[in-house]
Amino acid sequence: MTVSDNHQLKEALDTLKQTGIRITPQRHAILEYLINSMSHPTADEIYKALEGKFPNMSVATVYNNLRVFKEVGLVKELTYGDASSRFDFVTSDHYHVICEQCGKIVDFHYPGLDEVEELAAHVTGFKVDHHRMEIYGKCPDCQERARQQH
Repeated sequence: MTVSDNHQLKEALDTLKQTGIRITPQRHAILEYLINSMSHPTADEIYKALEGKFPNMSVATVYNNLRVFKEVGLVKELTYGDASSRFDFVTSDHYHVICEQCGKIVDFHYPGLDEVEELAAHVTGFKVDHHRMEIYGKCPDCQERARQQH
């Protein structure tokens, strides 16, 4: 865990304390896993990663905790089509590049796109609150698998 990750975890735990939410070992572990994970895991993936450490924890526990984290603004639920929701620890604004084959989601930062909201507001007269951008393609792993099959 990097210094930055530790700092994010401490801030997240402070947020939970301030909103009166008890910090259980499971909550701590789920948050830590989300902060460290670059793959935007599903609830099931989080459960599988932590079940060895918490044999009494259920998938429902993971879902319930993710809902709590979502309500206090620590986590975003990413829903794309019919696939299972993926969960992203909320950091600075970023975009997602999504593999259409395996569903992998990778963060993509591009500060220049912040101007899109101002332009959209100016052109349409809307009061813009936020935006979401997704880029689709085939990840390097899936490209490699496709090359090996031919």
